[in-house]
Amino acid sequence: MDIINAIILGIIQGLTEFLPVSSSGHLELGKAILGDDSIPEESLLFTVVLHFATALSTIVIFRKDIIELIKGALQFKWNDDLKFISKIAISMIPAVIVGLFFEEQLEALFGGNILLVGCMLIITAVLLFMADKAKDTNKPVTFKNAFVIGISQAIAMLPGISRSGATISTSVLLGNDKTKAARFSFLMVVPLIFGKIAKDIMSGDLTYDSGNFTALSVGFVAAFIAGLFACTWMIALVKKSKLSYFAIYCVIVGLIAIGFALLNK
Repeated sequence: MDIINAIILGIIQGLTEFLPVSSSGHLELGKAILGDDSIPEESLLFTVVLHFATALSTIVIFRKDIIELIKGALQFKWNDDLKFISKIAISMIPAVIVGLFFEEQLEALFGGNILLVGCMLIITAVLLFMADKAKDTNKPVTFKNAFVIGISQAIAMLPGISRSGATISTSVLLGNDKTKAARFSFLMVVPLIFGKIAKDIMSGDLTYDSGNFTALSVGFVAAFIAGLFACTWMIALVKKSKLSYFAIYCVIVGLIAIGFALLNK
């Protein structure tokens, strides 16, 4: 993979990890457009590096929240911080189950399945339209909400379903405060990303070629910087109920992807 492609894919990952337009779907579209012909193991390594970059950008943005949560948990009391961490743990259950027992089925859906990506982007658009019309509340995420949001996160493992779009929309439709919904959505994915990275490393499926070091490095930096920007921007957009703009974008890109897939059958 050359440096320009690495930068482009890094920016795509950084932006779409937080903006509700599906990072996995856009990476699949980006690879198809750019003609990514790297072997699966090399492509997997690049994807892992980009996901690590966006997870790191999340930690930077929410560093104060994370520090407070850790401090609260270390008090070993059933306080708000430990309750929040418990909700995060509950939200992870559906995705962990899907990842452990349906990994092969999920992987089969990737690898240039542009028609599926297009259809899933349309579904993402519907969710965003619905969430944008929801009323503002001050309700926090409950334990029951956390599990339901976790189910949305598991469904969002399909290419084309936006993880942030699905989880934030589900949370808002459950009646939760929009800002709290965004915060929960971004924090709940961090443990899963690091868990997935650890699993991929331990599996031995990653192949590293020193000749790709530069491409991996610039891709990481591009994804990290784009992630910082997108995460901050997304929090403000959710608060102002501007998700419908992304819904329109998802519809347009989804229709283009469907058309592209049908014309290239």
